[in-house]
Amino acid sequence: MRSLIKQIGVDTRYLLIGFPVAIVGFCLLLVGFAAGVGTAVVWIGLPILSGTLLIARGVADIERHWLPDVLGRPLARPRYTRPPETAGALRRIVNPITSGQSWLDLVFGIVVFPFAIVGFVVTVAWWALAIAGLTYPIYGWILHNIPDNDGLAHLLNLPDIYIVDAGLNFAIGVVAAVTLPFALRLVALLRGGLGRVLLTGVAELQERIDDLAQGRAAAVSAEASALRRLERDIHDGPQQRLVHLAMELSRAQRQMTKDPGAAQTTLSDAILATRETLDELRALSRGIAPPILSDRGLAPALAALAGRCTIPVEIDVQTSERYPAALENAIYFVVAESLTNVAKHSRATLCTVTLVRTGDVLLLTIGDDGVGGAHVAKGHGLAGLADRLRAVDGDFAVESPPGGPTLIVAEVPCG
Repeated sequence: MRSLIKQIGVDTRYLLIGFPVAIVGFCLLLVGFAAGVGTAVVWIGLPILSGTLLIARGVADIERHWLPDVLGRPLARPRYTRPPETAGALRRIVNPITSGQSWLDLVFGIVVFPFAIVGFVVTVAWWALAIAGLTYPIYGWILHNIPDNDGLAHLLNLPDIYIVDAGLNFAIGVVAAVTLPFALRLVALLRGGLGRVLLTGVAELQERIDDLAQGRAAAVSAEASALRRLERDIHDGPQQRLVHLAMELSRAQRQMTKDPGAAQTTLSDAILATRETLDELRALSRGIAPPILSDRGLAPALAALAGRCTIPVEIDVQTSERYPAALENAIYFVVAESLTNVAKHSRATLCTVTLVRTGDVLLLTIGDDGVGGAHVAKGHGLAGLADRLRAVDGDFAVESPPGGPTLIVAEVPCG
């Protein structure tokens, strides 16, 4: 009820105050545009037209200030073309003319006028009907009982049919009061929708382009970081082991004729080193492209990760669908990296991993009862996960106060 009353107030203010603003804007913009275009051939029209577009920008900014409350969502302000730092006076004067959004502001300031009229009329009419109808029994009774006022009473049909008249007017007031929120919402959304399309549509498109560019850059950065880490791990691990293995085999070959017992010991050590190298290579290959993920999907792959973790992990995967490879890889690597960090740093006794689909979103939650202190700052194990998820339009959040527990939440659109 409170939110409904608040919305009625927001819509009423928007439609009533927006009407005089629309009138002033319409008159100034129409006259300015006509004068600017008409005198453009003698150059004086350029500053007039530029000034008109600046007025249109002011009117548009007023509308943008109201729109979030009316539409119930934040809206981005578009970026206007700015003149170069070295631009001269003429270039700065005509700069608004070079901005496409300035022309959209002008179109809005002119086109919104009929919408403002309709909104104002509907608002005044519905409020008047509701207030006059609901209060008619009071002021109608007062008028009916005014002594020596037969002319006014006859004019208002009060003498003999007052009760019927009062009931009819009260019913009209009740209907108007009940439909008031819907009528105001309809006309407010009509005008607000026009403002959203013309005044923020370009900004929303630009935001989407920027998000895609950031996601692409994040994906490139995440892959580059993964490749650098893989190269470092191979260099520091299997490569060194293979070099050592080659040296041991060469020594065993030399010992074979002189000291067969020592050669046998050297070969045993080499076999053990070979097994260790194979185990390390398998671990690295799981970080590149786990076959179980591509063959069987997320549930078995995450279960395999949980089985290899050094602390108990409870897995609850409530979806058996297959998703695009990029999305499944992102989820897999978030879980893999998170479990690695839990095992290394958390001192936890239990970790839980839950994956569920809610509508068109995959929701992944990873929690542990460890000491906390995890965050996504540079240099920490979780640093690249936000970038990896951003590449698939996902969100990543970590809540890990000192002392624990830790909760990692990832949301990835999958529709």
